[in-house]
Formats: sequence, structure tokens, C-alpha cells
Amino acid sequence: MKYIENLDFGFADAQNYKMRENKNLFDRVFIKNDYLESLCKPNISFLIGEKGTGKTAYAVYMSNSAYKNNRSEIKYIRETEYRKFITLKEEKHLQLSDYTNIWKVIIYLLLCQKINEEEGDSFSFAKFGKFKAIEETINEYYYSAFSPEIIQALEFVQNSKLAAELLAKHAKLKGEQSETFTFTESRFQANLFYIQKKFEDAIKQIRLDSNYLLFIDGIDIRPSGIPYEEYLECIKGLANAVWEVNTDFFPSIKGGKGRCRVVLLIRPDIFESVGLQNQNAKIRDNSVFLDWKTDYISHRTSKIFEVSDHLLGVQQNGEAKTLGENWDHYFPWNSPNVFDTYECPTSFINFLRWSYYRPRDIVTLLTLIKDHTKDKSKDSFTLDDFEARDFQRAYSNYLLGEIKDQLSFYYQGNDYETFLKFFEFLKGKDKFTYKQYSNAYEEMIAYLKSVNRYPPQFMHSRNEFLQFLYDLNVLCYLERPKEGKAHIHWCFKERNYSNISPKVKTDLEYQVFYGLAKALNLGKQY
Repeated sequence: MKYIENLDFGFADAQNYKMRENKNLFDRVFIKNDYLESLCKPNISFLIGEKGTGKTAYAVYMSNSAYKNNRSEIKYIRETEYRKFITLKEEKHLQLSDYTNIWKVIIYLLLCQKINEEEGDSFSFAKFGKFKAIEETINEYYYSAFSPEIIQALEFVQNSKLAAELLAKHAKLKGEQSETFTFTESRFQANLFYIQKKFEDAIKQIRLDSNYLLFIDGIDIRPSGIPYEEYLECIKGLANAVWEVNTDFFPSIKGGKGRCRVVLLIRPDIFESVGLQNQNAKIRDNSVFLDWKTDYISHRTSKIFEVSDHLLGVQQNGEAKTLGENWDHYFPWNSPNVFDTYECPTSFINFLRWSYYRPRDIVTLLTLIKDHTKDKSKDSFTLDDFEARDFQRAYSNYLLGEIKDQLSFYYQGNDYETFLKFFEFLKGKDKFTYKQYSNAYEEMIAYLKSVNRYPPQFMHSRNEFLQFLYDLNVLCYLERPKEGKAHIHWCFKERNYSNISPKVKTDLEYQVFYGLAKALNLGKQY
């Protein structure tokens, strides 16, 4: 077998990796499983998963291929778009319902452009005059140089008077409209409604041979300069727009083989924050929830092991292997403290212990163990390689960086520094009782008072902070029965379709996550 290469792709960072430019390699890497099948179902509006679970990877894969007659496109929201929304709100005095209608127009415009690229030549003026009027409006507005991104679509909405006038002009030229309308800058909502109606009339008219999916990504990252409240208003409008077009408008279109749909990529905590009605039903019936959990006994048949083995198999130039054969070559050893009997090496259990069962974590572990091994020519790795200080410290810092990113979504930079400071008061313990935790919390509060700083919102009470640490998967709680092993409860393992926000229990014993202990200077230090 050859040495591991090319581990900077797959689920590591799908928004930036080389697969978008190298479709054939991506197709070789990607695992087709029931998540992918579920994404093709017409009732799906949301792709829900923690950071690193592969939301973007699935969207990129479907955008790179016409999987099951689905022609897909992925679009990213960036800081510029959020700032545009804030500007529009200030200029036009927008409400949440206006945000929803703006997002509907953006969705329609992007879908129309994608449909026109794929099937526009087959649409005649006689049969699809309303759609051709939309096409000519877009060409005139953008001087036939429309860049199909959210920011360009948002500018179309921002200049609602001009956009509405052009739509009216081309509708009249095609004989689709006889009356004359007058549009003014001061009537933004009326202009917007007219634009939305024209797009909906055009989409209703066409008959599609394929399904068209629009994936919207990027809402997991809130730019530091955008206030959380402003961000949340924008995202709430987007979530409502996705739900309404998928349930009210697109299903009402009759005829043709194909259907349109938009899917929002979203983290569980953000999904909970947007406040959609009947959230449990939407998660269960209208979402794909990426869940890579497994247990040690059945880990060899799990999705995450299959993905990991497949990533290593790509290194072998497509040689057919049975499941696990690639992994066992690169990591032919057993994890310590494994009490069940296995026929195959159990090294993957070590990777599970140090990960949150996310593909990105496994890819990062593989990349770092390769990078930190002294012998760069070797094509297999030992337990000593895994337990090397430099490797484990690098991985621990990666996990802490992931937490920093998640904290920055809701809080300011100095709140992260306060979060880190707390662990100093645990006095090096990675396992502690509720009383020891409470003492550390009280010492932390006393320290903040001594330097004239207020506790962050997540530290308002000891139990609120304990739940916060549990939500971040910084710690687990342990329930010890009278007989047998302790039951270990992690938030990421407890979370599922029916329990999207698990709660921590108090007055028990707690343990900091293995992978974070070194970065937080807790537990056994080598």
C-alpha cells in the first residue's frame, strides 16, 4: 500500500477544498449512503448537523453531479450579505416578514438562473413567455453579466424600483401584461411583492425535466462585525422563506417531471434559535439530521468507519478492498482498555475516543498523525505515534479552536478569554465532582469581581455555566450505578431528532473531553 496523501479533502472543509475543481476525485472520495438518499426526498427543507459532520460536503457533492436527476447548486452567505440586509433594514424600515419576502425573491432569482443555464434554450417564447421575460429582465439589469451569487441577487432586491420597472416592461413586451404600473422608491414593500409575484408566475409556467435544488450554506459563521440580534433576524427570515417556498409554493406547481426545492444547511443550536413552529416535527419530517454516532461494539459497521476506511482506500488508486482492510493496514494495533473481544484491530476506537464522532475530526486526526510522524516514508502507524505528545497537543489545539469558533458565533472575543480562565481554577483536574466544580466557579466569579469585570452571559449561574460546558461537549457527566461501569453522558451522543437540546444533570461527577484536556492543561500532562 502507498503512503497516505491528499487528506486535505473530503469532510475537512468542503467550502474550500480542491474537490470543487476536481469532480472525479471528489466522486471517488464521497460515500453514497442513506443521508444522500434522504436529501433527494421532496419533503426535505433542512440539512442539520454539528460543525464538521459533513453538511457542506453533501451539498457540494450534489452540486458536482446530477445525482438521481437532481441538478443542484450551493450558495454561501458571507459578511457582505449580512451588511446589505442591515442597510436595507435601516433604509426601508424592514420587519421580519420583509426579510422573508426578500429571501424568497433571492431564492427564485438564483433558481431561475440555474434553470435557464440548464434548460433555457429549450424554452420557447410562445410556451414560456413569462419565464423568458424574467430571463431578459435579468440580462438587461446585469448587462448580460449576472454572477449567480446571493450578493448580486440581493442588489436586485435593493434596487426594487428599477427591477420592478424592468419586469413590467418585459412582461408587456411579451404580451403577458397589459396594464401599466408605476413604481416608486418609497414603496419598497409593494415593489418587492410585485417582483415576487412575477417570479412565481414564471416558475409556475415552466415544465422541468429535472429537479432543481438550491443549497444555502454559510450561516454557521457570524461575522464579528455583525451584531447577533441583526444576524438572527436575517437567518430567521431565511429559515421562514425556505419553509414557505418548499411547502406553500413549489408543491402547488403542476405538470412536468421536475420540481424545485431549497435546502438550508444549519447547526442544531441555530435551528433551535430561529424559532420555527413545530420544530420537532420539522426535524423529524422535513430534515436530514447528520448523526455519525456509533458504539465500540459495532463501530466496524458504522457509517463513520466506512467513510474513514474509504478515505484511506482512495489512496490505493481504486483497488477493491473489503470494509476495514485499508484501515487495518495503516493502523494495525489495538486500543488500550478495550474490554470486548474483536476479530480485527481496534485502533479506530482510539480515534473515536478523541473525536466527537464527526468526519472532520477523523480527517484531522489522520492528517496530524501523518504530519507529526518522524519517519515520513512509513505507510503504517503505531499506538506510540498516536500517543505522541506533539500529535495530541496539535489535535487538542484544533478542538479548542473549534470551540473558539462556536463561541464567537454568540459572544465577544473577551468572553472566550474568560471561558479559558475558568479551567485554571480546576487546578489541573480533568475529572471532578459537582462540589469541586462549584468551588472553581465561585473562585472564577471572585476573580472577575477583583478585576472589575462582569461575568459573561453564559456564566450567570453555576448551573447555567455547567449546561453551557455540556452543550459545547467540553465535559460529560457520569452516573455510577451500584454495580457495573459508570454511564457516561455526552451532549453530542444524547442529541437526536426528538432531543435536540439535551440537559446536563447536577450533583454528579464530570469529566473534561479527552481531546481537550491538553489544550486546557488538565489531567495527565506528558
